[in-house]
Amino acid sequence: MNSPAANFDELDLFVWEGKADILDRIARCMASFDVEVIRADGMPTPHPEQGAALRPSVAIISVTVIDGGGLAHATELLQGMPVIWVAAGSRERDSRTYPPEYLHVLPYDFTCAELRTMVAKLVRQLRAREVAPQAPDVLVAHSDAMKALLAEVNAFADCDHSVLVRGETGVGKERIAQQLHLGHQRYGKGAFVAVNCGAIPDGLFESLFFGHTKGSFTGAVHAHRGYFEQATGGTLFLDEIGDLPRYQQVKLLRVLEDNAVTRLGATAPVRVDFRLVAATNRNLREMVASGEFRADLFYRLAVIELHVPSLEERGEIDKIAIFKALLSNVLGDELEALGETPHWLSDAVAETYFPGNVRQLRNLAERVGVIARQLHGWDQNLIQRAIALTRGTPAPAASAGNGMNGNGGGLGAIDGSADRKGWNSSERNRIIAALEINDWKRQDTAQHLGISRKVLWEKMRKYQILDGEPGIPEEQ
Repeated sequence: MNSPAANFDELDLFVWEGKADILDRIARCMASFDVEVIRADGMPTPHPEQGAALRPSVAIISVTVIDGGGLAHATELLQGMPVIWVAAGSRERDSRTYPPEYLHVLPYDFTCAELRTMVAKLVRQLRAREVAPQAPDVLVAHSDAMKALLAEVNAFADCDHSVLVRGETGVGKERIAQQLHLGHQRYGKGAFVAVNCGAIPDGLFESLFFGHTKGSFTGAVHAHRGYFEQATGGTLFLDEIGDLPRYQQVKLLRVLEDNAVTRLGATAPVRVDFRLVAATNRNLREMVASGEFRADLFYRLAVIELHVPSLEERGEIDKIAIFKALLSNVLGDELEALGETPHWLSDAVAETYFPGNVRQLRNLAERVGVIARQLHGWDQNLIQRAIALTRGTPAPAASAGNGMNGNGGGLGAIDGSADRKGWNSSERNRIIAALEINDWKRQDTAQHLGISRKVLWEKMRKYQILDGEPGIPEEQ
């Protein structure tokens, strides 16, 4: 059998062995290659964002981790890392237990040849992604708020200064960072290294960011370049920078000032040269005032500040356009056979409040795409139920017929009856009840009902509902 050694240059294997005894066997099988086998059981294991690290990483997990209740902890830290599962041949796959990424399985009594072949296959896939990185899709920007942001991105992309990107969770701050990276004439030709600061375990900051030399600590069988070195010549993107503890903040500040790092176990510093882009969903100015965030680091990060608007700020025009673009990605060529997206679906998306922003909208597009593909059509009842689940409200009742002619989603779908004044009394009463539950706060009420603030305001005007004092319908 040909040796796959060429695929194992600077490879990390993170092993969750649970009750199984596989770590030592894996280490022996890979001993002759440039592979670092890292025990990951019971400890928060770091993982560079996929495509960002120069050193590829593969996870090997025993199914006994599931039995021990450790799967949620392990999969939370995988962040897209390819996974090899080690399972007894008699163990049946149960989709309710195993994650959807349960694709690569080795028997418990695997041979070295089987392990190397499977690892080599996954490493080849990782290498292929590194050789041909994909540029992010064009950002949807029909709203004035998003157009203004992209104008700023274009204006500041080709400067060397640090950028702080602010915005709610799920608005696409990393996408903006990628646009800044690609727009820089020099750094845009280098690597884009993305790091989630909220996932850096205590005690591993120095090893992950500064790197280490061979033998610098137990288990360091190979030298490792940290994030600062990996990003040299490119862009270092630090997501959730507000989650970085103060003792790590001062070390980051020193690197920004000295443009040099010293690996653990080394004495000679290494020069680094990268463009820093940081992102946060927290108010760093308030954190500076409260002492949670260093003022000197804040001013180094926020030379340029960009605010990414939420979906609500972008408005219905961007909501619908983004949804259609995401749906097109899900369905591909099948979308043409299904026909144009129905108006009732676009209206329902426009009226829905998405606290998870684009990330949550993507989840809805995937749900709708699966329904449309499997049923070969826009089944309104099932899609309305999917939208209701997204809103966090009960699904509208199914209509009679074949499911293609039901009532539209939203509040009015619950009871279509109207009084002589044209008011839907059931809908009006539900809005009043929601307002009272939420102390007449429109933002909270809109989220409670699963609609946008704009739609709530329009319905309040329609039904003559005043703040704190609902209007009384006239006697008929």
